Amino acid sequence: MRNTKSTTIGLILLFLFFLQFALDLKWEWLYKLQQEEMFKRWSGFGLAIFILFQWLLTFSRVIQKFRKYSLKVTQLHKWIGALSPLLFYLHSMELGYGYTALLAYIFMINTLLGYFNLDVIKSANEVLFKGWMIVHVAFSIIVTLLMVFHIGVVFYYK
Repeated sequence: MRNTKSTTIGLILLFLFFLQFALDLKWEWLYKLQQEEMFKRWSGFGLAIFILFQWLLTFSRVIQKFRKYSLKVTQLHKWIGALSPLLFYLHSMELGYGYTALLAYIFMINTLLGYFNLDVIKSANEVLFKGWMIVHVAFSIIVTLLMVFHIGVVFYYK
């Protein structure tokens, strides 16, 4: 269980997010805040920083001088990823429509995929590892591109 605490917490938070969504449960005070333009922008900024921070793991593995930090960054990556449903919830209790729904669904699927990393599934199968990594990184790229598009739309039309 040592390496899976972040997965357990993340799964609980993801379950609670979808439970509140399915049952249409809302904290009215937070929902009202989420309707305010400045709150949307600042909470979106926080979510964007979170998404960009997750890319530090890639840099810690690819850039030679940062490799010594890779294990620490990996643990941070897992714990911050575990909190991602909560961060998303603070920004929006809803999944949106159109491209924002696509962004939310891929974000949540990628979050779930991240919870089932190789520490959790305990497999040394290279094909499984590479397949998992390719899908996780591909979804991360799509989420990042959709996030940038979303930010552009928000600031262009407001």
